[in-house]
Amino acid sequence: MSSMQQEVDERTNLTGNNKFELFLFRLGTSDNSTQRELFGINVFKVREIMEMPQVTAVAGSHPHMLGVVNIRGQIVPVIDLPMAVGCTAGNGLRILMVTEFARSTQAFAVEEVDEIVRLEWNQVLSAEQTVGGGLITSIARLDGDTDKTRLAQVLDVEQILRNVLPSGDPDVDKTSIGPNVLLPAGSVILAADDSSLARSLIEQGLEAMGTPFIMTKTGKEAWEKLQAMAEQANSEGKSIKDKVALVLTDLEMPEMDGFTLTRNIKTDTRFAGIPVVIHSSLTGSTNEDHVKGVGADAYVAKFVAAELAATIRKVLGK
Repeated sequence: MSSMQQEVDERTNLTGNNKFELFLFRLGTSDNSTQRELFGINVFKVREIMEMPQVTAVAGSHPHMLGVVNIRGQIVPVIDLPMAVGCTAGNGLRILMVTEFARSTQAFAVEEVDEIVRLEWNQVLSAEQTVGGGLITSIARLDGDTDKTRLAQVLDVEQILRNVLPSGDPDVDKTSIGPNVLLPAGSVILAADDSSLARSLIEQGLEAMGTPFIMTKTGKEAWEKLQAMAEQANSEGKSIKDKVALVLTDLEMPEMDGFTLTRNIKTDTRFAGIPVVIHSSLTGSTNEDHVKGVGADAYVAKFVAAELAATIRKVLGK
């Protein structure tokens, strides 16, 4: 086996232990600080890194869009990531970070790449209550839970992409979703996603499907909620399946990822028979194969409401 394949397999296997790798880079300084802070995204979203090529400006484009580049015959939009998050790249935009997620390919211009670090998800804390703007999902403690740990801001790249390249189509089209998705009386869909944008889209989709739901922000919060609902069901002489018809979870989440949440559910006899659908921007055969390995009942890529509805119907129909 090649060393490259071994590296891919090793990184994929991290997800079985609530671990992941974060690609770190710098975007310059902000109005509030002269420090060149660290930012990061999941390695699985990064396709390649290259020196900044010639960029062709596009007339009438968003101010944060530099233009497009030709990468081996593929025309890829280039976003000025420092500008998009309010930073100034004093050393210039020297690096192009090409990413693939949510069924799209795009490139982000950055000032400098730093390193790849291997972390446990419990080293990553939700940033929603501590920072504003909606561009940061979480804060990673790179050196563990110590007072002197370095911190990295984990970007919500889906939100940034949507800000710069918004879709002209409605997020949710009731006519394409079809008839309401019927759940057993009294039950709900328990959903988990750390991105405020994703939660908003999921909520709109589930409302259009006519399904009651409970939304949580991390895998840990969803796991704790599921256990609490199981205890409540038991005290009422009911089964947890009377309260939770299905669990819908993202993969990348602080504290506990979707792989770990799924494995916890599937290995706990209390939750036998509760289907789990993974809903993620981490597309590709490697991720989809690993989803099957942890026992998820289905995988659906973000975000097409009609496909989400069809997947939920199919799983519940089983």
